[in-house]
Amino acid sequence: MDIQDLELAASEMREDIISMIAKAGSGHPGGSLSATDILCALYLGGVMDISAADAQSPTRDRFILSKGHAAPALYAVLAQAGFLPREELLSLRQIGSRLQGHPDMRLLPGVEASTGSLGQGLSIACGIALGLRLDGISSTVFTLMGDGECQEGQVWEAAMFAAHQGLDSVVAIVDHNGLQIDGKIQDVCSPESITEKFQAFGWSTSEVDGHSIPLLIEALKAAKEEHAGRPKLIVANTVKGKGVSFMEDQAGWHGKAPNPDETKVALDEIRVQRAERGLA
Repeated sequence: MDIQDLELAASEMREDIISMIAKAGSGHPGGSLSATDILCALYLGGVMDISAADAQSPTRDRFILSKGHAAPALYAVLAQAGFLPREELLSLRQIGSRLQGHPDMRLLPGVEASTGSLGQGLSIACGIALGLRLDGISSTVFTLMGDGECQEGQVWEAAMFAAHQGLDSVVAIVDHNGLQIDGKIQDVCSPESITEKFQAFGWSTSEVDGHSIPLLIEALKAAKEEHAGRPKLIVANTVKGKGVSFMEDQAGWHGKAPNPDETKVALDEIRVQRAERGLA
């Protein structure tokens, strides 16, 4: 895909996120919208070696959504990548649906781990990476965490373990939107500076605009290709609720579905933005 195609895909993902959460009447729009461009770059930007046609290839790259409440964004990108029909997205959180409120690896191809209890994704990624190394497989294991999630102690146990083991196949990404369910991360329990803390644990680190798909692809590919015996961290600076003006930078939209009027406004905004940017 070229950049214009990727930006179109990201716009469609945002539309799908709003539509599926609105239909379900519950879900987490804020953190799903902030993570959209990151997931688009990973899955559709030529970063990850993964294919819907061969979803169980032992040499595939792996992705763990540690911030499992952002499942709508994961489902939206999996639909774009051909892992499920796009129309299935509207079954989110319905009884009998494969699309649970948090990802379930037993139900959906492309989901590598059932996540939702915050703080666990980095540990899962480290375990997978160590297992792959023992099997002589050099695949990359990506994981996406929230910045509020970095208040969890298990994150730092995993960070210490990854550096001690020299797991340079691990690439952790922090969706750094500055907000969590109770407000600003700096007011709840500041994990800052996330970059400096990971550096102190022995990680290679970088920061990037989390809404610039070209810069995300560049940073992700560079991290994937770096093999210096250290795990890698990318802090992606984002805006919670990105793409919907009344949701942007508002902690109140962490875990609330829009009502019908709000849904119409949100979808109209996304479509207008798409037209203004010349995206077909």
